[in-house]
Amino acid sequence: MSMSTAEETDGGSAPWSEVTPEAARRLLVAAVEAFAERGYHATTTRDIAGRAGMSPAALYIHYRTKEELLHRISRIGHDRALLLLETAADSGGTAAERLADAVRSFVRWHAERHTTARVVQYELEALGEEHRAEIVALRRKSDAAVRRIISEGVAAGEFDVPDIPGTTLAVLSLCIDVARWFNAQGSRTPDEVGALYADLVLRMVGARR
Repeated sequence: MSMSTAEETDGGSAPWSEVTPEAARRLLVAAVEAFAERGYHATTTRDIAGRAGMSPAALYIHYRTKEELLHRISRIGHDRALLLLETAADSGGTAAERLADAVRSFVRWHAERHTTARVVQYELEALGEEHRAEIVALRRKSDAAVRRIISEGVAAGEFDVPDIPGTTLAVLSLCIDVARWFNAQGSRTPDEVGALYADLVLRMVGARR
């Protein structure tokens, strides 16, 4: 896996543009690649530095620990996911339109940034207690954004959902799993997968056609 694999497109914005200086960004990209390929615990700081073309000592100039690198990756990824979901939840239109928009954008991000998303979504337990609590709080906000759309759809008579919390969990789990299986060389584009999942979720909530 080359370093470019971890630098998927992000809806037109430059991946990791918020990470500076350039050396810190290179190390973060290398960490994403290594964690996705080998898992957090099997990856060493030497592995990360080597992928970035730097010495192990250079890594500690920018990140105190391997866990700090994982936290930075996870925080950026969860902030991005939350922004996508809250933007959809706060937009105009019917609940069905907002839910479809939320799912399309959330799924598209997990497909376009599948390498990053696998690390963001599946290495949570490797974080230290304080950092894990911070990320869990962001996940709860993401859950709340989707739950709000579904609740408003039920209240408006647009959706038929007996169990709103359970359905919210199912919707998010369905979207997140895209990062596990998506293949950039596959037959479906991120936009196509997003459209498919939006339709599937509307069927799940019994949206009126």
